[in-house]
Amino acid sequence: MKRIRTFLKQLAETYVVTARHDKTIWLQLLAVFIVSWAIFGAIGEMLGGFAFYYFLVLGFIVAILVTMIYFGPRARRAAFVSIEGQPGAAAAVLQDMRGGWTTTPGVAVNKNRDIVHRVVCRAGIVLVAEGSARTSRDLLTSEERRTSRFAQGVAITLVSTGREPGQIALTKLQKHMKSLPKKLRPAEVTKVRRRLEALGAGAQLPIPKGPMPRQSRGR
Repeated sequence: MKRIRTFLKQLAETYVVTARHDKTIWLQLLAVFIVSWAIFGAIGEMLGGFAFYYFLVLGFIVAILVTMIYFGPRARRAAFVSIEGQPGAAAAVLQDMRGGWTTTPGVAVNKNRDIVHRVVCRAGIVLVAEGSARTSRDLLTSEERRTSRFAQGVAITLVSTGREPGQIALTKLQKHMKSLPKKLRPAEVTKVRRRLEALGAGAQLPIPKGPMPRQSRGR
């Protein structure tokens, strides 16, 4: 019961955040639920007899699952939008990625409050900057030079997040990271991660927290 209450509480918090940024989310969820349930009800009616009640109950359960699946990506986008602009927002989005993505937040910070995070993955090393595209450029370049000394021969990709031209929006950051070409095998990723441990754990950042719905695994 405690787990159920915790789940329902988190779901309610996530819905509140989502509704704040998507005013029609309740209507979308209602429409998805009704359409999904109606399809099963129609099948049951065609079969007739006991099958009608069976498909009505089954359809209710499936409609809930379909609605939750539909809600997931929209809730995630709203969660990302709600933390956009906060220091450490990009780190929160990167740390939410699972399955071979290791993020070290705050490996470099400058006086303009631009921040660089380091990600080790199948694409190699990805340095992600958040802040102004102009003032974070030198910070990214400097961190690239520093990192390359500890990971010679490993591909290093530079990414800048934000709303300025040439930057990747926070809501599209995970998609962009997943689109990067894979250049390392899983065993090589582990070796690179261990070599980079010598660079330290990075700065302690106030990573934004809140209802961050988990995406489906299997990547």
